[in-house]
Amino acid sequence: MSTATISNMAVLWDLDGTLIDSANIHYQAWCEVLAQEGQRLSTQEFATNFGKRNDEILRQIFSVDMSAERIENISEKKEQTYRGMLKTAGLKLLPGAAAWLERLQATGWQQALASSAPHANIDAAFAALGLGKFLNIVVSADDVGEGKPNPAVFIEAARRLNISAKQCIVVEDAPAGIEAAKRAGMHSIGVLSEHHSQLSADIVVASLEALPENAFIKLLAQERS
Repeated sequence: MSTATISNMAVLWDLDGTLIDSANIHYQAWCEVLAQEGQRLSTQEFATNFGKRNDEILRQIFSVDMSAERIENISEKKEQTYRGMLKTAGLKLLPGAAAWLERLQATGWQQALASSAPHANIDAAFAALGLGKFLNIVVSADDVGEGKPNPAVFIEAARRLNISAKQCIVVEDAPAGIEAAKRAGMHSIGVLSEHHSQLSADIVVASLEALPENAFIKLLAQERS
């Protein structure tokens, strides 16, 4: 495919667990804050809900009606705790992430971030890792009022890029994100992790390092054939 053709295609990246190694920090933050509320969070519960918006996670964990104010208070405590832990633990890209961001940019692909994370968390990651040079379009669930598996973040990212859903490939590590990609009518690449050993994406790899060099082109070539 020519550079001109590739420029009409896009990769929509998830953030937590896909580009950055943050899952365990999120889990520790949730455990600390929920303990103050008399709740425990198992690793299985965390894995099931990872990638969703905080309000959805909290309603699932507490299994009772919660006021919007209480949800907001707990959610904000959790995110403040998470960002505080980031400063102590540091943040790094997952294996293969930097190479793929650079390769896709060099070959003319459009790239955007589409995440359920709040903007403050995204900003912290971008500041720490310089992701803005690759991802100048950023869509948070805060922007669309819906988290994954709702496809709104992916649909909005494609709209801002002015690229059709069929020409977009989503890269995700969580079932909720893969489901959102399918609902958006987009191709998907699933990256396995300790929290998710199975994903129903078009291509599934153990890590971004294991992703074949022709994976993105091959997916959209299938769409054209």
